[in-house]
Amino acid sequence: MRVYNFSAGPAVLPEEVLKRAAEEMLEYGSSGQSVMEMSHRSKEYQAIIDSCEASLRKVMNIPDNYKVLFLQGGASMQFAMVPLNLMKKGRADFVITGQWATKAYKEAQRFGTANAVASSKDKTFSYIPELDESKFDKDADYFHICLNNTIYGTRFPKLPETGNVPLVADMSSCILSEPVDVSKFGLIYAGAQKNMGPAGLTVVIIREDLICDFPEDSKVPTMLQYKTHADNGSMFNTPPTYAIYILGLVLEWIKGKGGLTAMKEINEKKAKIIYDFLDNSSMFKATVQGADRSLMNIPFVTGNEELDAKFVAEAKKNGFVNIKGHRSVGGMRASIYNAMPVEGCEALVRFMADFEKNN
Repeated sequence: MRVYNFSAGPAVLPEEVLKRAAEEMLEYGSSGQSVMEMSHRSKEYQAIIDSCEASLRKVMNIPDNYKVLFLQGGASMQFAMVPLNLMKKGRADFVITGQWATKAYKEAQRFGTANAVASSKDKTFSYIPELDESKFDKDADYFHICLNNTIYGTRFPKLPETGNVPLVADMSSCILSEPVDVSKFGLIYAGAQKNMGPAGLTVVIIREDLICDFPEDSKVPTMLQYKTHADNGSMFNTPPTYAIYILGLVLEWIKGKGGLTAMKEINEKKAKIIYDFLDNSSMFKATVQGADRSLMNIPFVTGNEELDAKFVAEAKKNGFVNIKGHRSVGGMRASIYNAMPVEGCEALVRFMADFEKNN
């Protein structure tokens, strides 16, 4: 029996996608081989990666002057790749809204001046800070945000206005959950293992004018230059072939659901089910209030560590797994990515109500 998997990542995948992949595991089409065994240089695989990119462009409405790159190294590799490629004047602005934003900020300090324009660390990152545009560096190379904060359950209710400074966003835990205007960003990056597919693939969407030529004697490693991957169609080295194939299937599933507008409606419905319960519970409490609440990651607590631990243990016995909160927040966290069905959220709330009644 499949459980309701509330993991923050690697996360639940659509059952239809897993079944399709299972059907094609031994033989993809009439190729006589699994996608996992295919040469990335073969015509069969080239068709798979081309189709995946075309689907991503269609689903996200990516403008023609953006390159889509399929990379490795996780979103954490992008903490270095972004400044290595974009820091020409050696300056960038950061909004510190959680652990991943902090890591991106600290990594950028290796390559230039990283300016923290705002932070919500004072309240355990439980809100998105107000931004004072007078603190923005008008000559910065880029302005970095983590659009949705997986650990702390917050998201930017609106994008910062950065003028001519390119906006760079880590979208690892919210990409494909609702429509975004890609043209408002200079660069978007996302680890695939939350809403796109299995771990091992990182997607970068970059405006072409931000892809720079490095001189022959540059100290920037070839593999860490966006141009290397853009010029070679993400085929400079062997890409994460199977993860790209699964992303292609996920995108077909999203198209079948009605695209990102439909995904947003479903995700808002799921989040409302859980937040409404939390807001009316005498035992459980959401750790984030107001417009900053994430649609994807919902942390909550009882206020009693022993009771939290009991809830996590009983939840697991009842088929609700990976619901323990991150150690920096404690309590519980329900990650309800696209593939989590509405029924999963309804079942969780019923279980929470029973637990509250019995404890």
